[in-house]
Amino acid sequence: MSAVNLGLPRVPGTRGTTEPRPDNPALVDTFGRVATDLRVSLTDRCNLRCTYCMPAEGLPWLPGEEVLTDEELVRLLRIAVERLGVTDIRLTGGEPLLRPRLEHLVAEITALRPRPRLSMTTNGIGLAKRARAFAEAGLDRINVSLDTVDPETFARITRRDRLAHVLDGLAAARAAGLDPVKVNAVLLRGINEHEAAALLRFCIEHGYHLRFIEQMPLDAQHGWNRADMVTAAEIFSLLSKEFTLTPSPEARGGAPAERWLVDGGPADVGIIASVTRPFCAACERTRLTADGAVRSCLFSNDETDLRALLRGGADDEEIAQTWRMTMWGKLAGHEINDAGFAQPIRPMSAIGG
Repeated sequence: MSAVNLGLPRVPGTRGTTEPRPDNPALVDTFGRVATDLRVSLTDRCNLRCTYCMPAEGLPWLPGEEVLTDEELVRLLRIAVERLGVTDIRLTGGEPLLRPRLEHLVAEITALRPRPRLSMTTNGIGLAKRARAFAEAGLDRINVSLDTVDPETFARITRRDRLAHVLDGLAAARAAGLDPVKVNAVLLRGINEHEAAALLRFCIEHGYHLRFIEQMPLDAQHGWNRADMVTAAEIFSLLSKEFTLTPSPEARGGAPAERWLVDGGPADVGIIASVTRPFCAACERTRLTADGAVRSCLFSNDETDLRALLRGGADDEEIAQTWRMTMWGKLAGHEINDAGFAQPIRPMSAIGG
């Protein structure tokens, strides 16, 4: 479910309502949306240094004692599933494969009831040796970030010569049955936009599902420039030079990607136009950072600290109600295209994708 009729106004650009929150256990907001998809950052650390994400020297990482323990994390996820109606959980980072004992954590999450659908977004480094174990622990599917299949371009973007490891990880994920294996790609002007068609062809040949994502203002350097962003319209144009794209007949629902059949199908390609064609009105997401903060939006500059409640002795219902109130105050949209937009203080690596 993506929305409920709460009998409240839905006015784009406004900051909610003074109406009291209804007696509803789900993560509803004042615009009628219901968050059922939880994105969970397991760590802010990463073993790549992608130019559009962080500086070459990396970032000051969270101290270990500030990161949620496995026990704390599983408790929050249990609250989300049992009390708040969360049905889908996506593990993210930073790079989630850097989280110790991750296979055990996956097994604990999939043991929750009702069982959530569990996926993970990773850069794929180290995945080749662990994909089978993740599948056996209950992971349902996986997304791998990959912006190019050219080794030189990969090294230029990530500042690491690790393309072969990522490709091995993709192959291992498919062999382990983590389907559909999705590839997330960002096109950078003057660097890899000319490779869009080649990347799609590679994914089709190997049975992966490609999703292009507009570059968003979430870099640690705060150097994002709208003029440098390769837009969804440009991506469509680049692909259309070599493929015939027709709208997918499947309903989009709350999914971020507009999907297009490639040469009549069955293969398709998705384009996520977070900046130029935002899909905030259908957003079903709530987010949890590695240090236990709830965020109602990827671009929010407001957070609610659940870790303090956990460590302060709060009971499950107190934590659940705090989470509900955070989502009740969610804005109508991310406001990237408004004059007063302020880039989040935390970069993507600290928020979770």
